[in-house]
Amino acid sequence: MPLALTAAVESWPIRGVFRISRGARTEAQVVVATIRDGAVVGRGECVPYARYGESIDSVVGQINGVASAIAGGLDRGGLLAALPAGAARNAVDCALWDLEAKRSGTPAWKLAGLPAAPGTVTTVYTLSVDTPEAMGNAAAENAARPLLKLKMTGDGLDLERVARIHANAPKARLVVDANEAWDVATYRDLAPKMAGLGVEMIEQPLPAKDDGGLIGLERPVPLCADESCHDTETLDALAGKYDTINIKLDKTGGLTEALRLRAEAERRGFGIMVGCMIGTSLGMAPGILVAQGVGLVDLDAPLLLAKDRDPGMRYDGSTVYPATSELWG
Repeated sequence: MPLALTAAVESWPIRGVFRISRGARTEAQVVVATIRDGAVVGRGECVPYARYGESIDSVVGQINGVASAIAGGLDRGGLLAALPAGAARNAVDCALWDLEAKRSGTPAWKLAGLPAAPGTVTTVYTLSVDTPEAMGNAAAENAARPLLKLKMTGDGLDLERVARIHANAPKARLVVDANEAWDVATYRDLAPKMAGLGVEMIEQPLPAKDDGGLIGLERPVPLCADESCHDTETLDALAGKYDTINIKLDKTGGLTEALRLRAEAERRGFGIMVGCMIGTSLGMAPGILVAQGVGLVDLDAPLLLAKDRDPGMRYDGSTVYPATSELWG
């Protein structure tokens, strides 16, 4: 019996409102790819992202478009050529990993060649964009978390936001994410001041199309490429601009390319951050494999949802436990 690939759209409510510089959301819409081999089922989750020209319909269409090839035996290597890097390929790639793990009885970490079973990781906890007072209050509520990621907006209030957060969570390590909202003048002004407030990294300060402006600038804190870094082919353009890259499976197009990207980025001397879109534990589970031993982990999306899958991954404060095979891999 040939493999059967299907795609389903799901909506997961977010606790409150999640805001970044590009807008606000109250729900996470995800696409789940399911591959069936008789009674054995593999699943993968992705989040279509308009910033990268994706929509729910386009991603579902891409997944359905490779269904016949999957039925004909298309494997993960062939998938890299069949679909571009992005959400659709991520869902199908991760479903293939899950299916292979379940068919073989070999966990995904062994299939991936990891030296040991994955352990827990400590994730950042994200504070979405709000007024300085509201973000300060949110920081106070999460002051016991070791790592806070602060979404910025470039509206002239970002320094006040960070100052209030630092005052209300003085023991938390801080990472700032501008989501392309700054310009060079804003970066020059804010970066040294934020360093003085304990910020340890600034993520994607300039728009990806204009990040050449980072070349030659002083770096009071390390810079991380997010929107500027997708897959291995994008690494060449990052030299001299960034110190760290943010690997997200929805950008790389799955676990297969994410592992390749990590290895090549480390070879070139980049630091590694493993991040995520806003999705459920099914979307986070493969990322745990990439996140082993990296400098910074941002897999907090299930903490931002009103509810997660059952079964989901275990979160104990900011400590994330690897998925059980019942969920993925």
